[in-house]
Amino acid sequence: MRKVNINRLLTRAEEQFSLGQYESALTTYGLLLREYPTHGDAKIGAFLCDIGMESGEEAQALYDYYQIIKKEQEDAGEVMTNLISTLDSTKDQIGQLLSPIDDKVDYQDGIGYKDFLVFVESRGDFSRAFEDVMFSTKVILKGKDEYIDFITQLINRGQHDLAEQFLDSMSSAFGKSQDIYELYYKLDENKK
Repeated sequence: MRKVNINRLLTRAEEQFSLGQYESALTTYGLLLREYPTHGDAKIGAFLCDIGMESGEEAQALYDYYQIIKKEQEDAGEVMTNLISTLDSTKDQIGQLLSPIDDKVDYQDGIGYKDFLVFVESRGDFSRAFEDVMFSTKVILKGKDEYIDFITQLINRGQHDLAEQFLDSMSSAFGKSQDIYELYYKLDENKK
């Protein structure tokens, strides 16, 4: 089997990375690593592609930094590996610390959608439960799935004006989502 050309693959991966094509670059770095598993630039490139899929600006900044220190330090690969590892573990730690705080802050202002659904179940009637909750607190919707389910419940219960208000106020947050278009269509059909 013919060995892959290191320089050609590395150049292609770096070009893809520079254009923000992180998935393609990751694939190219992966091909390179399959043949040369200890190749330093390919390892760093793969790590940076992973970061790039979450934050292109951060990945590009780290890539630029790597290019600078590569010319100045012999252990640039090790420095970058340690830096990336530190950044990754720091993000995880911050995420773990903030997650419970976010939930506590959010739920101090209202009840979560899952808790609302339990209340509806115990009340036996969506409309009455919704009225009870809306006069005393607010329902906190987290994520697109909860939002879609809530709007669907409103439409199914004949709360067309309220459903339309929620759709209009939040549709921009979800962009040109097919699910949002389907909710508008369902609302129009139920109004007839």
